[in-house]
Amino acid sequence: RNGEQLGIICEDNKYDFRLQEVRDMKETLIIKPGDEILVECNFQTLDRSGTTFVSLFFYLQIFHCF
Repeated sequence: RNGEQLGIICEDNKYDFRLQEVRDMKETLIIKPGDEILVECNFQTLDRSGTTFVSLFFYLQIFHCF
């Protein structure tokens, strides 16, 4: 807000696509006009020899968080 990051809303370093769950917020988060929300998703694919493809449906499910 106003050029400053307010903090991390939620972080899950062990997300399992097969086990999807809802996360309750510890406190109410107020999002004001002009605020930006950054959603970051990392994939570990070093154990694969080929290209990893993901579908639009996959992205829509992952980023349907707010």
